Amino acid sequence: MDEVAVIADPVAAGVSLDPVRARLLAELAEPGSATTLARKIGLPRQKVNYHLRTLEQHGLVELVEERRKGNVNERWLRAVASSYVISPSVLGAITPDPDKSLDKLSAKWLLALATRMVRELGDLVTGAAAARKQLPTFGMDGDIRFASAKDRAAFADELTDAVTKLVSKYHDEKAPGGRAHRIVIAIHPKVQPEKSQPEKEKS
Repeated sequence: MDEVAVIADPVAAGVSLDPVRARLLAELAEPGSATTLARKIGLPRQKVNYHLRTLEQHGLVELVEERRKGNVNERWLRAVASSYVISPSVLGAITPDPDKSLDKLSAKWLLALATRMVRELGDLVTGAAAARKQLPTFGMDGDIRFASAKDRAAFADELTDAVTKLVSKYHDEKAPGGRAHRIVIAIHPKVQPEKSQPEKEKS
């Protein structure tokens, strides 16, 4: 089972977004049959079997084994991955394009950058898996708390200067066998977790 599977087919994306099928995909982190899954999610076995067939047709689950039970063979299935990402490429021409945005300081431009990164990484991951090759990537994730907007702007300026110097040092347009890489650096406010609401007093 893969850690992450990329869904690039629009029909398969629609299939995965159905609430019942999404629940089945989660349950199928471990192998299960229509019978065992029907008991877990409280639906008739025939209905569960229909959803499983649909998931299998679109490559989201796979057959693990068949077990003989009375006069029938019980099919045991498993999700092809523990989690799934729907590629923005399923949106086709309406996918956000950072090259078409003029405001490089807007949150929407940053969102378009992130969308492109997910789309490109999805294609690269799928291609690397098919070729049975490792994909060279690097990522950083962290938090920083600025004392003021002025400090945030100063940090962005220094970061831009440092990255520009590094790119100038290591970029080689004519290196034989070299491979171009994309750099994406983002800074945005951190989403605060929702505070649990106090339970109302009983009247």
